[in-house]
Amino acid sequence: MLTFSRINRNIRSIRRYRDILGILIKYGFGHVIEQLNINYYLELGRRIVTLGSAPKEIERLTQPVRLRLALEELGPTFIKFGQILSTRPDVIPREYADEFGKLQDTVPSGPLPEILAQLERELGYPAHELFAEFSPLPIAAASIAQVHRGRLHSGEEVVIKIRRPGIEKVVETDLDILMGLAYLIEKHIATEEIYDPIGIVKEFRRTLHREMDFIREGHTIDRFSANFADDPTVHIPRVYWDYTGETVLAMELVEGIKITDLPRLLEAGLDPQTIARNGANAILKQVLIHGFFHGDPHPGNIFILEGNRVCFLDFGMVGRIDENLKFQLVDLLMAILQRDVEKVITLLLYSGDLTDEIDTRNLRRDLSEFIDDYYEIPLQEINAGRMLTEFIEILSCYRIKFPSDLMLLAKALVTIEGIGRQLDPEFNMISHLKPFMETLLSDRVTPASISREMVRTVQAYGALAKNLPRDLKEFINRVNRNKFKIDLEHRGLDRLITDLDKSSNRLSFSLLIAALIVGSSLIMQTEKGPLIFGFPVLGFLGYSIAAFLGLWLAIAILRSGRL
Repeated sequence: MLTFSRINRNIRSIRRYRDILGILIKYGFGHVIEQLNINYYLELGRRIVTLGSAPKEIERLTQPVRLRLALEELGPTFIKFGQILSTRPDVIPREYADEFGKLQDTVPSGPLPEILAQLERELGYPAHELFAEFSPLPIAAASIAQVHRGRLHSGEEVVIKIRRPGIEKVVETDLDILMGLAYLIEKHIATEEIYDPIGIVKEFRRTLHREMDFIREGHTIDRFSANFADDPTVHIPRVYWDYTGETVLAMELVEGIKITDLPRLLEAGLDPQTIARNGANAILKQVLIHGFFHGDPHPGNIFILEGNRVCFLDFGMVGRIDENLKFQLVDLLMAILQRDVEKVITLLLYSGDLTDEIDTRNLRRDLSEFIDDYYEIPLQEINAGRMLTEFIEILSCYRIKFPSDLMLLAKALVTIEGIGRQLDPEFNMISHLKPFMETLLSDRVTPASISREMVRTVQAYGALAKNLPRDLKEFINRVNRNKFKIDLEHRGLDRLITDLDKSSNRLSFSLLIAALIVGSSLIMQTEKGPLIFGFPVLGFLGYSIAAFLGLWLAIAILRSGRL
């Protein structure tokens, strides 16, 4: 039985579908909607679009630009979706990923009474009782939340991040629609250009839910604080848990200088070279030591404090690198730096990223050419960000999918290297990366590390040996009871089956029309029954129905474009 909330959610989805389809058609993606077979919404969307005149300039823009503009107009969920996709050049074409990186998540601030009501609902008290001061003007406003400045009664200056009221309903509706569109894309559109649309949306749903939970973000900040507790070059803001909840996050106010504001850094007596070194070391420690890194270290999220200390802000997006992935990454980077193509191929095969469909001969050739381009370049002159980007582009051409956290890491490293080169033209990420890699490689051959690996291997084989008799017994029992089944899946036949179904329906329709014409002709010859204009009414009626159905069939065939 459908609940009222479920019905209301379905109504919101229908309304939102209309908005989405109208905007997509406005930006020239009507042909995609036609391929998805949403005929009803397509017609409705066209009527919506005709209510206003779309700018002629849109037609002259490239497809990636038009899609980026459409995402911006579609609102917060789709902006976030585009930003996530901008970090995944392995699942969408590079030109789209680059364009989506331009998406701006800045919107006008929400009404202050609603923001204050949200704060009171979460913390149980009005703002004037919780804070000695609360600035009514936000210092930052995004689609999910906005940030206000305040002061506690104890005197500490804080920033309060408050989630926009009602945004969760908007996000859930949009996520349902995105998932529905992903199913339609996978069913009706060849996905050579888009890898696993349903998987992408599922991953996005998980990421967005985590980003909207401010309690989780607060714990993330505390984890970073613990990781850098003994590092004097890094500062992590303090979380005030008495003023924090699922929709509100109170943190220490950090008064610093934006990392790319070189004139102010020099005016404050800070050293750009030291800052570049501290920032690079901080990111590499997060990745290769802690296995837990800031996923969006753009210049707006990094402030510089007194003593060349680096302060990271906005921990809504983080990445994780487990021990196995960390060592695979180090091995892969070392193989590239050592210009060992065979080892690169072997590592990719071992990690399971290559499938039988991949042309390993051409992949080996492209990787050899890629490594040859860097063969004569000294390590200190290699641009690590550009090298990593080119490597990802090669593997993306062969539809090799990467873990999402690894792609997030690649973008973070490219961003940090770009910032480092702005601060210090002589900055080189390889020189900072190499000591960490050598330390990790040496740690792998220590007696303690070898012992841990042996224990894990013995435990894995022990579990296998323990479960094998039970699994074998279950297999034999299923065979004896005729319960053993093998499921075979035909891949790539869905579209063929759909086309055959349409063809058989049209053929049946044509036979029906032919039968009506033949039957009506026979009735005409009898000249019996009621007459109209001297002809039998039933024969005349049969001809009319056949003409109407034939015209309908012809129009349907012409509209499909498959005459």
